[in-house]
Amino acid sequence: MLTKINSQLDKMMPLITPTSVILGICFAIYLKNLDSLIPWIFAFMTFAGSLKANFTSMKEAITHPLPLFIVLFVLHIFMPLWAFTVGHITFPNDTYTITGLILMMAIPTGISSLIWVSIYKGSIPLTLTIILVDTLLSPILVPLTLKLLVGAKVEMDVISMVSGLIMMIVIPSILAMIVNSIVKEKVSNILSARLAPFSKIGMATVVMINSAVVSSYLTAFDLRLLALVVTVFFIAFTGYLVAFLIARKIVGKNREAVIAITFNGGMRNISAGSVLAVAYFPPPVAVPVVIGMLFQQILAALFGMIINKVEEKDRLNVRKEAV
Repeated sequence: MLTKINSQLDKMMPLITPTSVILGICFAIYLKNLDSLIPWIFAFMTFAGSLKANFTSMKEAITHPLPLFIVLFVLHIFMPLWAFTVGHITFPNDTYTITGLILMMAIPTGISSLIWVSIYKGSIPLTLTIILVDTLLSPILVPLTLKLLVGAKVEMDVISMVSGLIMMIVIPSILAMIVNSIVKEKVSNILSARLAPFSKIGMATVVMINSAVVSSYLTAFDLRLLALVVTVFFIAFTGYLVAFLIARKIVGKNREAVIAITFNGGMRNISAGSVLAVAYFPPPVAVPVVIGMLFQQILAALFGMIINKVEEKDRLNVRKEAV
């Protein structure tokens, strides 16, 4: 039954986060006081999502690090700088909005990228390793990126942010890998499958609560908010596109790696970003991150279709050359 529920939730992935944002805004009065539950829910999500990871797959990817380096470059160098640039062009002198755009791109890759990579038959071991390595590096990379690009313009409790990332992401990931290495792979896969639907429900809950916390900034719709929605969509779209183009250029013949790089380079652990924004920054910083939740899964579905179209075109070109 849980497997069937999870399968249905997989199909609904493009709709889960936008619907959760809307529900969070509608029921804000009941949800916004539940924010203390978020770190615990998120730690469970990370543990459940990391159960298929293991130290062996990480070792394999580290010994062949090119795809991993590509994703880390897109995630933590190109995209934060791109968000910084676009933010200053579109919202000059609005430090909080610029900080939110950078935070949206500085957080680690999303665990849900594994779902999309498996749907489009990409490299699961590479995806698990990217998620794991990026997750373990997040307590260093996220605060460092914000410190370099935002600096003293916004007050940041860096120590609390690092400890939050460790508690919500790093420790649950390591515990999941330990469980994976202790029990048989079959047992680990069964446990992962059983927990998967609860993890998705947890993600929806986190999105709803965080949306409720910043609901007052989302309900006052005006041209500025519309401009922010368009900007967030543009930046998020660019992340997928850049990851896809770089992957095609460098590892183009390795289809599985291209798919893994595309989804991991474009997707973010946006729920973690919203948790950090709500917990450690003024509320306006969280607004771009929450808006980003509306598009992430939709863009993943869109780029899945783009990948299929490009591959179909490549096959036609090969046939024409053969003739």
